[in-house]
Amino acid sequence: MLTVDFDRFPVGPGQRVLDLGCGAGRHSFEAYRRGAEVVALDYSFDDVVGVSSMFGAMALEDQAPPAAHAIAVRGDAFGLPFADGTFDRIIASEILEHLPADEQAMAELVRVLRPGGLAAVTVPAWLPERVCWALSTGYHSVEGGHVRIYRRDELLGRLAAAGLEYLGGHSAHALHAPYWWLRCLVGVHDDDHPVTKVYHRLLVWDMMKRPRLTRWTEQALNPVLGKSVVFYLRKPLVTSPEKTTSPEKLAEAGLGRG
Repeated sequence: MLTVDFDRFPVGPGQRVLDLGCGAGRHSFEAYRRGAEVVALDYSFDDVVGVSSMFGAMALEDQAPPAAHAIAVRGDAFGLPFADGTFDRIIASEILEHLPADEQAMAELVRVLRPGGLAAVTVPAWLPERVCWALSTGYHSVEGGHVRIYRRDELLGRLAAAGLEYLGGHSAHALHAPYWWLRCLVGVHDDDHPVTKVYHRLLVWDMMKRPRLTRWTEQALNPVLGKSVVFYLRKPLVTSPEKTTSPEKLAEAGLGRG
């Protein structure tokens, strides 16, 4: 299930893409399929291992162009191990709401994005998230859980202050909001409750089959009930000489073009 719309966030062969806080790797895999040079970064060792294994399986099954390259690395969003201007595209999907020092992470994102490069940032939308917090403290008050609920203008202001220009956005996954409300009601950590199991099967069926009725329904509901909000942004071009990344640094990051 992709939150970023790759029709609005173009990724192509040879572009260097950072998936910041990649989690299970869904956006990394799509960028890899599109021929990019992908770095999937996460603080979780288990996630990094899982994404790395999937990259290997995709390569063996020819799911990405031969020239594409992808690696998974463990790293900290507050101090990214890359030189200034390394990446053409950066995805930060459902990560900022977990970070106490979110403005520091935004500054790092902007630093490693090249001038003229694009970023896609997604966070939980205010209303569905507010309902989840009201229904269950266990939803967010866990280690590594959500530490804030963003209002749209607040987040855009912070991203602008970090040095990004807003290009547009949308909401996504309205059909998932009621699922999480149900989880909060019956026990957010209860994976076996019959009500949520039935709803989960519906969501899986919808993702696999994508019938017109549910696609139209979700599109209609997204502006109000979308579980996530997505922003597309650009780092402005600058008149001063760009800081370039040395071949040695690219090799260390697994991003050599050879």
